[in-house]
Amino acid sequence: MATFHKYKKKGSNKDFWEYRIYYHDPITKKIRERAKKGFKSKPEAKLAAAEMERKLLEGYEQTDISLKSYLENWLQEYKKGTVRKNTFQLHQQNIKNHILPYFKNIVLKDLKPLMYQKFINHLAEQGYSRRTVEIVHGTMYNACEKAVITGKLEKNPCAGVTIKGEKKKMETEFIESAHISDFLSAAYNYNYIYGVFFRTLIETGMRKGEAAALQWSDIDFKKKTISITKSFDFQEAPKNSDEMFGDTKTYNSTRIITFGKFLEDTLKFHIKYQNQNKLALGDTYRHDLNLVFARNDGDYLPKSTLHNAFKRILKAADLPQNLKIHSLRHTHAVLQLEAGADMKYIQERLGHGSMQITADVYSHVSKKIEERQTSNFDNYMDDLLK
Repeated sequence: MATFHKYKKKGSNKDFWEYRIYYHDPITKKIRERAKKGFKSKPEAKLAAAEMERKLLEGYEQTDISLKSYLENWLQEYKKGTVRKNTFQLHQQNIKNHILPYFKNIVLKDLKPLMYQKFINHLAEQGYSRRTVEIVHGTMYNACEKAVITGKLEKNPCAGVTIKGEKKKMETEFIESAHISDFLSAAYNYNYIYGVFFRTLIETGMRKGEAAALQWSDIDFKKKTISITKSFDFQEAPKNSDEMFGDTKTYNSTRIITFGKFLEDTLKFHIKYQNQNKLALGDTYRHDLNLVFARNDGDYLPKSTLHNAFKRILKAADLPQNLKIHSLRHTHAVLQLEAGADMKYIQERLGHGSMQITADVYSHVSKKIEERQTSNFDNYMDDLLK
């Protein structure tokens, strides 16, 4: 129910109008009041009051909650436990590192489209890639969309934003097949553990976190399959097995892949190697972890040592230092393409959400292979017809 009152502003002889709306809070059941002043006429105040009453009936309840408080609540109430751990951490980082440092103590309802566009432009001007800006925007858009659904905002101020910058053409880095033998020789010479770890990445296309979390119970030697159901949490400093493992990168990353004779022989030899360590160390060995790839005492392989080992192995093999461990996943995909595998098979093996993702990443590689095959065929025909 709305009431209207006429009043005069200080220093002015003009009449102004205000409305007051009294309504029942659906949660507390108490009578609450909503008022607004500054209308030049009663009809204008009536129109505004009718609009506010409509919003209140629809559950719209704009408050003076700060953006900071709202985002913290959004994370805890709507994201924690509903999205994968790495996705939750990404939202946290976007809020902490980008959103709050820019908007500071702004009230949620004061966030406007033009203001948000300036924020997006600011990120681009800071030198962040278009993809990074898109990821930060995804966090903010989703949070504000939930604010609309829950009645804290009438419209999403992030809708319709323009993100500047061209999308970078994806240049996939991998080890050429001619250099794989050099790389693996250098890896085994550096340290057996890293040799078998990196070889497995090349032969399976697993992410390093998936391989680091692999337990012997995940490997079925009869069926020659590996079940990939978890990922090692390199972001934490785990003390026990409960803290070590998190979800795979995406839902599609949970998968079962097959392996061949070469990897079977490698893993069976690795079991014997580990058993020798278990016998030598006895109770001091980390039997509870049951990790396939572990240090000699059965403990996990830290991210820093994997990174340092990889760099030294690249140097020893005279390979480019800009390569990352993830390039071994790309190397596996390229080997599959060279062996004649189709994109659908590679998609399922890598755990991509769609074949389009796989095609986008490896289409240029596939084209190079096709060109090479065409050239080889031309040379063959040339020799044949001489």
